[in-house]
Amino acid sequence: MEVNAGMGRRGLLGAAAAAVATVGLGCAPGKAARADLPAGKAGRASAAGPRPLHLGTYTSVDGGGKGVALATYQPTTGAITSTGVVTGVGDPSFLAIGPSGGTLYTVNERAQGAVTAIALNGGGTPKVLGSRPTGGAGPCHLSVHPGGRHLFSANYDSGSVAVHPIGADGRLGARTALVRHTSPPPGPGQDGPHAHQIITAPDGRFVLAVDLGNDTVYTYRLDDAAGTLHQVSFAALRPGAGPRSLTFHPGGRFAYLANELDNTVVVCGYDPSTGKLAPGAPQSTGTGNGTNYPAQLLVTADGAFAYLANRGHNSITRYAVESGGSALRLLDTVPVGGDFPRHIAFDPTGRLLFAANQRSATVTVLTVDSRSGKLAPAGRPFAAPGVVCVLPSP
Repeated sequence: MEVNAGMGRRGLLGAAAAAVATVGLGCAPGKAARADLPAGKAGRASAAGPRPLHLGTYTSVDGGGKGVALATYQPTTGAITSTGVVTGVGDPSFLAIGPSGGTLYTVNERAQGAVTAIALNGGGTPKVLGSRPTGGAGPCHLSVHPGGRHLFSANYDSGSVAVHPIGADGRLGARTALVRHTSPPPGPGQDGPHAHQIITAPDGRFVLAVDLGNDTVYTYRLDDAAGTLHQVSFAALRPGAGPRSLTFHPGGRFAYLANELDNTVVVCGYDPSTGKLAPGAPQSTGTGNGTNYPAQLLVTADGAFAYLANRGHNSITRYAVESGGSALRLLDTVPVGGDFPRHIAFDPTGRLLFAANQRSATVTVLTVDSRSGKLAPAGRPFAAPGVVCVLPSP
C-alpha cells in the first residue's frame, strides 16, 4: 500500500473496471515475479535459456503502466528483455500463478475491485479468460490455494477477503465467500480494517489473512467443497504496528511478519494443528527510526536466510535464520538499486532476487550467495513504467 493511516492505497482508487483485455506486443517493458511461490525453490527451473517474467503495474492516474508487462530474464546474468504487455487489464498491481503454471491471476485494484485470469498459453500469446468482482474495493493481494481450485484475494479499502473457484481451464467462477474484518477495532489513526494479504499455510490446512488496519492476522479454515472461509483464531499485534506481509519458514512452525507502520519485523510461532499464530517481540529492520515502510519478507528454500524490502530506506535487510526458524539475527542492509522497493521475489533457483521499485519505475536484480546469503547487484536496472510487482514463472 502507499502508506499513511486512514488513506486509500494510492488516494486515487475509483476508476471503472477495465475493458476486455488484448495483447499488445512491444508496447512497454516489464518483468515480474511470482508472489505466491515459496522463496528460492531450487531446482524448479533450468539455468539454461531465457525464463518468463511478468510484471504487475498501476495503469491509472499516477501509474504509467499499460497492463501486465511481459518479459524474459537470463538465469545466469539476470538480464531482462521486454517481450510485450497484456493490455486492457486495469491496475493489475499484484500477480500470482496457479500450481500448473498455465494461468496468471491478477487483482484489478480499483474502487469496484476484481480479479482476472490470463491463460499464458505455454509462452505463446496470452489470452484473458475473464474477470470476477471481489465484492470489495482496492484488492491488493491474491494467492492460489495449493490444491489449485480456489483463488483468495484481499480487499484493502474494504477490509475484506474473498474466495473464487478456479475451473479446470483456469477460469474463475462466481465468488463463493466474502468475509469482512469487523473486530478487533481499527488501530491508532486507522479508519477501518485494511486487508493486505491472504495466503495458505505450508501444509494447506489453514488460510491466513493479514489486516494492516486492525493490527491483526486472522486464521481461517477453508471448506474445500463450498469454497467458504470459517474463522478459527486471530492474533493481535501491538496497536499501530500495521502488519503488511507474512512469510512462512519452510519448516512450517514459524512465520515472519513485516510491520509497515512501526518499522519492525516479528517472528511468530505457528501451530499447524490449530492454525494459531503467536507473535513475538518486534525487531529492528536495521534502517534506523525514520520513515521506512517495510514491504515484504522472503525466506530462502533451505530456511537459512530472510530478506526484508525497505521502501523508505531503499534497501534490503538480510537476516540469518537461527534456532530452527524461531529467531532472526540482523546481518546487514544493502541498497536495492531503485526507489521504493514495493515487492521482491526470488527466481525459482533461488540464485536471483528481483525487486519492483515503484517510484523509480524499475526492476533491479541482485545475486544471492547460497552460502553466505550476501546480495550483490546484477546488471543495470530494467525500466518498467508503473511497476509494483515482479513475478518469475516457476
